[in-house]
Amino acid sequence: MTVIKRRTLLAGATMLPLPALAQAAWPARPIRLVVPFAPGGTTDIVARILAANLQERLGQPVVSENRPGAGATLASAQVAQAAPDGYTLVVSNSASHGISPTLFRNVRYDSMADFTHIALAATTSTAIVVNPRYEAQSMADLIRIGRMRPDGLDFAISGHGTTTHLLGMRIGLATGIRMNPILYRGAGPALIDVIAGTVGLFVDGLPSSIGHLRDGTLRAIAVADAQRNRHLPNIPTLAEAGLPGMTSYSWFGVSGPKGMAPAVVERLNTEIRAILQLPAVRQRYNELTADAPDMTPAQYAAFIEEEVRVWGEVVRATGATAD
Repeated sequence: MTVIKRRTLLAGATMLPLPALAQAAWPARPIRLVVPFAPGGTTDIVARILAANLQERLGQPVVSENRPGAGATLASAQVAQAAPDGYTLVVSNSASHGISPTLFRNVRYDSMADFTHIALAATTSTAIVVNPRYEAQSMADLIRIGRMRPDGLDFAISGHGTTTHLLGMRIGLATGIRMNPILYRGAGPALIDVIAGTVGLFVDGLPSSIGHLRDGTLRAIAVADAQRNRHLPNIPTLAEAGLPGMTSYSWFGVSGPKGMAPAVVERLNTEIRAILQLPAVRQRYNELTADAPDMTPAQYAAFIEEEVRVWGEVVRATGATAD
């Protein structure tokens, strides 16, 4: 009788569904965290902070892998097609999931339908910055001068499909100024030309420009925050400059292919939210001028859905394109 019972239990164990067995063992091997941008930028820095801390907490290697290209859509499309087993993740961000799917033609994924959104990891502010010798030294100057020029104003952008690109176009739409984006391959090359005076105006993420603003090689004339930014308390918001509701943030999170196991998603979300509260991470975020939001997977998904709606409206209204 004992033998029969033991055989029955063993038979029942072998009939557990494979996904349940895999889920119970997760993570059992290294995890890839794909970064849709080149090394060195804010997206890459956030990814490396997450990878190092997740590796320690999960007990498996978490490898940060840079795969830039096509407005951050190349890497995102590849992750969307990966197995939803929790071993291939992507740093979803304002470009790859908020803007590029509308701005670029033939993007091979849907920001909502093709992904499991796990956690929002960081947000950073956007500033309107100028060369100190640029003719406009305030938003009022910029609007006045821009309206006088039929050919509009040139402004540097660090990539198509970024919030900085679309914010510049949105400012033009609100003020009646023709805004001409000058594309650079990243914030670094753009900053070199703006500091040199080749292009006088730059819509930039605060992490890359804050050092230059502090040493005086650049000047901020507005920030795209709802309130004044704690790192630039003397700089007015765009709302204060007469453009109400004009806010813009770059954001960075973690997503995976659609269909990931809820238990794996919950584990990752819990670990990421705990990492964001670590004193060393908070200090590093402060250096980056980044904030650490606290969101559940459902809240992060809703956040992305709203970003897609807002920036889609801007793309359609301005006729912005990356092609």
